[in-house]
Amino acid sequence: MPKVILVDENDNEIGIEDKLEAHEDGGKLHRAFSIFVFNDEGKLLIQRRADHKYHCPGKWANTCCSHPKPDEDVLKAAHRRIKEEMGFDCSMKELFSFQYKAEFDNGLTEKEIDHAILGKYNGNPDPNPDEVGDWKWIDPDELILDMDKNPEKYTKWFKISIEDVLKKT
Repeated sequence: MPKVILVDENDNEIGIEDKLEAHEDGGKLHRAFSIFVFNDEGKLLIQRRADHKYHCPGKWANTCCSHPKPDEDVLKAAHRRIKEEMGFDCSMKELFSFQYKAEFDNGLTEKEIDHAILGKYNGNPDPNPDEVGDWKWIDPDELILDMDKNPEKYTKWFKISIEDVLKKT
């Protein structure tokens, strides 16, 4: 079972936990990252999570998100994971971090300090079908309108973070 980094409220490492166990019993605060990749036209690459994901299956999310491995820097983890999940790599930088908690229908809870990462890329992805059900480039204004109209189609962390990401890009 993959491990996640448990953190305190200030994102200081306090331990390591099995990924699934960190999401059980109300969740344990752990470190995560969310990548937001834009192209030169200002469009954001979003993905629909694969239908068999353990939480939020079939929901639209940012380009890529995951957890750094123990002893792995957040940006190194972002470069590793975007290649594994979306089939490309690109320049990236951290924008900010935020904390959130989300309870899911299956009894699991996401409780994270999530590092928002900005990327730039002009090609198309070659996504891993075990992770990604669909993808598209979308104009941010169109995305915000659809999120307002159909919030149930999107992951909680994406809805929480997108406006701050757009303000900083």
